[in-house]
Amino acid sequence: MFKKVFSIGLFGLDSYIVEVEADVSGGMPVFDIVGLPDIAVRESRNRIRAVMKNNHLKFPVSRITVNLAPADVRKEGSLYDLPILLAVLSASDQFKFDISDCAFLGELSLDGRLRPVNGVLAMAAEAKKNGIKNLFVPRSNAAEGAVVEGINVYGTEKITDIFDHFNGTNPLTAEKTPEYIPNSSETRLDFADVKGQIVAKKALEVAAAGGHNVLLIGPPGSGKSMLAKRLPTILPDMTVDEAMETTKIHSIAGILGETALINERPFRAPHHTISPAGLSGGGVIPKPGEVSLSHNGVLFLDELPEFGRSVLETLRQPLEDGTVTISRAAASLTYPCSIMLIAAMNPCPCGYYGHPNHKCTCSEATVSRYLSRVSGPMLDRIDLQIEVPPFNFDELSSKIKDESSADIKKRVDRARKIQNDRYRDTDITCNARLDSSLIKKYCILSEDAEAVLKSAFDDLGMSARAYDRILKVARTVADLDNSENITSGHIAEAICFRGLDRKYRKS
Repeated sequence: MFKKVFSIGLFGLDSYIVEVEADVSGGMPVFDIVGLPDIAVRESRNRIRAVMKNNHLKFPVSRITVNLAPADVRKEGSLYDLPILLAVLSASDQFKFDISDCAFLGELSLDGRLRPVNGVLAMAAEAKKNGIKNLFVPRSNAAEGAVVEGINVYGTEKITDIFDHFNGTNPLTAEKTPEYIPNSSETRLDFADVKGQIVAKKALEVAAAGGHNVLLIGPPGSGKSMLAKRLPTILPDMTVDEAMETTKIHSIAGILGETALINERPFRAPHHTISPAGLSGGGVIPKPGEVSLSHNGVLFLDELPEFGRSVLETLRQPLEDGTVTISRAAASLTYPCSIMLIAAMNPCPCGYYGHPNHKCTCSEATVSRYLSRVSGPMLDRIDLQIEVPPFNFDELSSKIKDESSADIKKRVDRARKIQNDRYRDTDITCNARLDSSLIKKYCILSEDAEAVLKSAFDDLGMSARAYDRILKVARTVADLDNSENITSGHIAEAICFRGLDRKYRKS
């Protein structure tokens, strides 16, 4: 007998309907799974055999052929356990219910319990798109799947729950769609904890307001990491669309946990020993890397020169395009990575080059080699390059209360609203995403401002990319100042936030 059960597969961020076809017929007893299954899918034969035995179901002593269609796309993972089991039970006349409008996902334990799987949010969206009305998933995935409105998502603990549901003896209740409440940045981290560092705090405010990348450079103990870790507390709240997209990536990567919908901007801080594939993504079927897991949030690279040169160079195009494309023999996939990069570094290997009170033990050649680990093209993609000086005693012992993250965030939100209104008819969300044509339209300079920029361009030997980035930063400074026009003061402030690479490389 032939039967068909619907399931869903993953291909990068996209999903597709999988038809799990089962045929039980006479002949030599054998259990074949075809349709480009990987090892995990093929191993489901053994799990299904044990589940049927342990739940008093009859395993067909027949020729069993299961086909996963479309057969030309590789199927990965254990999420097909449940639909394969139901297809075999239906084909052997042990599951006699109409499930034509249902799809099933889940890994089976040997006693029939369902274990969670990855990517349920993306698969629920695909199920709805294809007119599937009911989706059965493991209990711990139900809240995630229910984020998609317009489809009934049922969380199941064990295989017997599905029998009871369709028998009517104990119907399952569809999971309610969770209400999205953005995180209000209620965290123990606060900019008020950082004493002094007025320039660095202002630079991070500008960065948050315009979505700009930042480099903090200074000696050990100057507060670079403290500042970086507090950046998410002043970023605008995530929109529902951003939350959905971020949750989808984290779900596919298998790091979502029990969270139904991510409501705070990601902050990822990989160690400097990370590989290029770990940063950009990889695998036989490429999975998201750190740069995509930071999508709509912050990627923090501490001790920037300690990262491998090849690792840093993989960031160049993603920072420019907001996407990362990973090509492998099996597939070529594109993941979004609209991120804010914040990097921190010492000015030299010992960390005290230019320190007012601590002697540097590095030679000029050593300093030059250390700084050259970060290439010029990479520095060009970092809008703000800020020197973070060492603390002094008066700053640390001051009783004056520093400005809180909540106060800074209010100004950032106002500046972002100005940008949202300005770019309402485009797909641009912040000043950092402006392309050349929009820079010409929205970053118009007065004669005085243009003269200041020309002087800096000639003196500092800037590239065309650095020129554009100064204009973007100046636009953000003007927005924070609630100014429609970019003045010479705004340009001067943007230039002050630039050029550290030139300073240190010349030294």
